[in-house]
Amino acid sequence: MKHLLKSITGIALCITIFSACSKNDQPAPDSSSVSSTKEFIEQLGPQIQQFNMNSNELPKTITLESGMKITIPSGTFRKDGAEYNGAFSVEVMEFMDRASMVAGGLNTLEINGNLLESQGSFYFNATAGGVNLDPNLAKGIEVELPAKGADFTVIWAGKDTAQQFAWGQPNNRLNLPIEMKAEDDKFIFSFGDLGWVNCDIFYQYANPKTTVTVEVQNNPGTMATFRAAAGETYVYFIAKNANVVAQLYTSAGTNTVKSYDNSMPIGEEGTLMSFSIKDGNFYLAKKEITISADQSEILVLQPSTQEAIQAAIDALN
Repeated sequence: MKHLLKSITGIALCITIFSACSKNDQPAPDSSSVSSTKEFIEQLGPQIQQFNMNSNELPKTITLESGMKITIPSGTFRKDGAEYNGAFSVEVMEFMDRASMVAGGLNTLEINGNLLESQGSFYFNATAGGVNLDPNLAKGIEVELPAKGADFTVIWAGKDTAQQFAWGQPNNRLNLPIEMKAEDDKFIFSFGDLGWVNCDIFYQYANPKTTVTVEVQNNPGTMATFRAAAGETYVYFIAKNANVVAQLYTSAGTNTVKSYDNSMPIGEEGTLMSFSIKDGNFYLAKKEITISADQSEILVLQPSTQEAIQAAIDALN
């Protein structure tokens, strides 16, 4: 997990930083020089929203672009094990729907391979003088999130899995509730560590499960790791009627990946998509599928454009 947080911090520092002023004052990311999948994710995926404050202002509530509210209590942060007092910055990236997750190189995979249906996920970090504060918080930070029709959810934390990414149980040193029911059409919960947080339930279906294998032909690069820290080519299954984004990243041969074994629900419909950006060249392939037993698919990446890839991702919503 320490490796993941360090990698994410490095990624985050390369992303265009938004200030905590009004949305109209925030500069649009420059997309004119996108030449790789990593640049696409950093410049055109969800951006960091930054809020500058001082510990003497706490408790304080910040409101994100999605409407999510985060309340930071006094005495929350530590630096080198001691309570931190002084100026600091909070940095948050939101991934609230299928398009933002694909554009941001994220997924809704549980660490044991199960599919999760997301109410929303985010990355939360705090720095002072450009240096990360301690990842372990002294107090839980409260989140208020629109429930979007759901009545129950579970809190998850991001986990590093062989340079890839999945969701697992949080550390929960502070013994915070990790399961909750919706109250007045919103979820209210707290988290106790900096990093990646997800508000999900297991994808609900009674269907038997299978393994899906996808061969990517005309692949200009290698399969991408988490947020394209390495590699260029993503393969995703995006469920048709649920906020479910499964990245297929387990190698099954040259230019071939598979889902987690026996994780994909037979009979479920969705979009199979692959895209890759390398040396300023764009490639895209997609098809609508219904999952069948021991399914094997071929996607042929075709020359494309940045605009076409953006449009295909936007259409996932």
